[in-house]
Amino acid sequence: MKKKFVFILTAIMLCLAFVLSACGENGTTNGQETTSETEEETEMIDTIYLTIGTHKITVKLEENTATKALVALLKEDDISYNAHDYGGFEKVGDLGHTLPREDRQMTTEAGDVILYSGDQIVLFYGSNSWSYTKIGKMQGSASEINEILTESNPITVTIGLR
Repeated sequence: MKKKFVFILTAIMLCLAFVLSACGENGTTNGQETTSETEEETEMIDTIYLTIGTHKITVKLEENTATKALVALLKEDDISYNAHDYGGFEKVGDLGHTLPREDRQMTTEAGDVILYSGDQIVLFYGSNSWSYTKIGKMQGSASEINEILTESNPITVTIGLR
């Protein structure tokens, strides 16, 4: 009986050693990652779109917790809000949601998309120095961005993934 127990215990130990040696440090098995996430969930979205009137503007996203939270919201539905002039260099609007903040002191420039106070989106067509969380950068020249953002006041902004 004792020999049978030692044999079973040895067999279990060998199987366990084989399984553990097949897994690498990063949780891979035979070079394949082991994850329950689908490809769609792991796909990093690095671009969103702003629609302002008839203009559709591409925004290249920063990589931070605020943009990840924003993209998660946008996967559910587009977000629309009104933005008003402030200071002659930006349009500010209430996002209707609160995002995580990673504020840092910066000097903005035309095209910057900024999170202010966790729930305000600021679209810059000028410059300002303050502590903000950067969401991304509008693609286009400063003069194009200025023209679009100053066409009217207020403006309606729709943020989407398409």
